[in-house]
Amino acid sequence: MTVNRMLPAALAALLAAGACATPSGTPSATPAATPAAAQAPASAATPLSISDPWVKTARSGMSAAFATLVNTTGEEVTVVAASTPVSPSVELHEVVGDGGATTMRRKQGGVVIPAGGRHVLQPGGDHIMLMNVRTAIEPGAEVPFTLTLKDGRTVSFTAVAKDFAGANESYAPHE
Repeated sequence: MTVNRMLPAALAALLAAGACATPSGTPSATPAATPAAAQAPASAATPLSISDPWVKTARSGMSAAFATLVNTTGEEVTVVAASTPVSPSVELHEVVGDGGATTMRRKQGGVVIPAGGRHVLQPGGDHIMLMNVRTAIEPGAEVPFTLTLKDGRTVSFTAVAKDFAGANESYAPHE
């Protein structure tokens, strides 16, 4: 007789769990269950994981953001744009050598992260360039960023602001 009383309770629990699942059978995320985006995890909706994100402090003018972009999918992922509320003008940049001199310029075609690979954004290399910073970026501040992928999806993360003595370049558009 105990089994007959437990069966309806077990069935009710199963139905309740099914109501919380998406059509694919995976549990749906609730806003309270979604972690802060300091490090964006990869999933079917966001194929990139962002690790060690940081942004150079600045009162105004220019700054740059850096991180490691990790592609956990089986396909190439291309980042074509970036944005942040602290700057109205954000570009993906690269630093290239030309006859002994280095030049910073817009990275044509975006940043390509190979399937299962990673791409490092770092001072002196590829980076996210912030021009016309209008909101001071103070040490320790958490600055939100959004990356736009070639397929239109976006990945958001938060970068911590750090003082950095290097990267005191000047910017003159080459286009």
